[in-house]
Amino acid sequence: MAIKLIVGLGNPGKDYQSHRHNVGFWFVDALAKLYPAKFKNDSKLFCDLALSSVSDFHVRVVKPNTYMNRSGQSIQSVAKFFKINVDEVLIVHDDLDLEPGFARLKFGGGHGGHNGLRDAIKALGSNDFYRLRVGIGHPGDSSQVSDYVLHSPGSYDLGLIQNALVDSLNVIEKVVAGENESAMKALHTNE
Repeated sequence: MAIKLIVGLGNPGKDYQSHRHNVGFWFVDALAKLYPAKFKNDSKLFCDLALSSVSDFHVRVVKPNTYMNRSGQSIQSVAKFFKINVDEVLIVHDDLDLEPGFARLKFGGGHGGHNGLRDAIKALGSNDFYRLRVGIGHPGDSSQVSDYVLHSPGSYDLGLIQNALVDSLNVIEKVVAGENESAMKALHTNE
């Protein structure tokens, strides 16, 4: 299935730009540079929205303007407005269970405690969408997770995360074209 909507999860505003939780925003910003697209605020759809051509496919690219815990409101609004099926959606997000430098593509599954995914699943009424999980590592203590994701990574981890984003961008044409097995093989063996 070809991808028609790519959503980067994050929190809007300058105060959050460099935080680990905004890895999804980092990805879609890089995508919009690689496949030129300009984000415009769309208050009716609760997001910054861009239209990009990835290879021969037109893809809507979204940064929700709701905070992370309400990401589903924007995703559901955009999908409904543009008549995009749930299985044509790719959500890019930070993942505590992956070390920095790793990214994984998957279809379906639970939210794994990620509040942005939890809200997306609730709003879409389904978990049958693609996810690009970008590793940020874990602070080691679950009581420190909120503080950890809402802070910037150190320079070493930042470099690893940026490498994972580059690796992910290197397979995005395959993902958008629906060549997911090939994309997964390339991404998951690229360590």
